[in-house]
Amino acid sequence: MAVTEPAGKLTMTVMDSKIRFNKATAIGLGYPAYVKVLINDKTRQIALQACTGRDANAIKFSKPEGKQTSSVTVNNKMLVAAIGKFFTLKPAPEGEVFYQAAAGTLNKDEKAVVFDATNAVAGTMKQRGRKKAVENK
Repeated sequence: MAVTEPAGKLTMTVMDSKIRFNKATAIGLGYPAYVKVLINDKTRQIALQACTGRDANAIKFSKPEGKQTSSVTVNNKMLVAAIGKFFTLKPAPEGEVFYQAAAGTLNKDEKAVVFDATNAVAGTMKQRGRKKAVENK
């Protein structure tokens, strides 16, 4: 039985050297092997759209359904820099990582998820492990 509704919130977590998309994002997009990333500088929005490996600017994304057991991490330096400019990442205490997380909205017709950087929430998490959210005020 295929899941048609994402289980939980769609979240993009931006850190200094990587970007993580939660498993609900992969589910919402239908576990695409490749996505293209669309960035709107004016609205500070980032979109992921399912595509094929032959599309221009396609990046590897998800494993097939059943094999993608956790979140999807993207380490592409150019992509991290392009998306990272919308987020202010502060230094974190030793052993922790500062992050900003943005919620996403699924557009089923376009097979795309749009993340809004203007409403990102900041926090810190242990180098490896669960994160605790902190209000960004």
